[in-house]
Amino acid sequence: MTIQRIESVKEFDGFLNRYTHESKVLDCEMTFSVYLPPQATKGNVPAIYWLSGLTCTDDNARTKAGAQRYASEHGVALIFPDTSPRGDDVADEPDRYDLGKGAGFYVNSTQQPWAKHYQMYDYIVTELPALLEANLPLIPGVKSVTGHSMGGHGALICALKNPDLYKSVSAFSPICNPINCGWGKGCFSAYLGDDESTWNAYDATELVASGAKVNDILIDQGLGDEFYDEKQLLPENFQAACDEAGQSVTIRMQEGYDHSYHFISTFIGEHIAYHAKALKA
Repeated sequence: MTIQRIESVKEFDGFLNRYTHESKVLDCEMTFSVYLPPQATKGNVPAIYWLSGLTCTDDNARTKAGAQRYASEHGVALIFPDTSPRGDDVADEPDRYDLGKGAGFYVNSTQQPWAKHYQMYDYIVTELPALLEANLPLIPGVKSVTGHSMGGHGALICALKNPDLYKSVSAFSPICNPINCGWGKGCFSAYLGDDESTWNAYDATELVASGAKVNDILIDQGLGDEFYDEKQLLPENFQAACDEAGQSVTIRMQEGYDHSYHFISTFIGEHIAYHAKALKA
């Protein structure tokens, strides 16, 4: 398993690098970015995986979130994957922003034409970490996961389905209950088919209700978020499921903040510190 570095920029005494590789899981070439803090020059460091939202690539968070400053301070690497498979032969719905390229939803698709490439769950949980730990100065198996919107959904399900793989999990404005919102229904029916019982395996609220559990969860949600108002995110459903199951969760409802990276950049330092504490415990 090899990676090719295509860009390197020095930031906060570390380096923000961009790479490409051939993904066997997704059957296409993928691009991702990694911030290696200055501590990585002296030894392996733990990693935080950032999963981005609808329409994003690896480029959005690395240029807008302001996370590298805090990663440098805490000595943790940041991993910025893409949000879907890419390439001319990859299935897409070009007239829709919420299905196809840029909208992989971090599931393993079972339906055609999506199943050939859209295996984002396996890519994030298995292939990409193995690739990075084999090629970069990362401590094997010491990682946390966070994300935004669709990526917040991805972070929650990856951690809940694999509590032994992640030291901590957080999210910004996650899609908490996709089987009950328009975005989730549209993508899940396309990627997973009409049997809605199969959708529950990729729904954080349903996973908690079914007994999945992690040590703790941190979520920030803006009250000025238009998608919160449109009932796409449904954090109240997730809170209720956690309360019923005894799952520790802190959902901070932030007055006036929207769905953008202005919101994320305001609180990203607190999330990095939250994960760094768990990674170094």
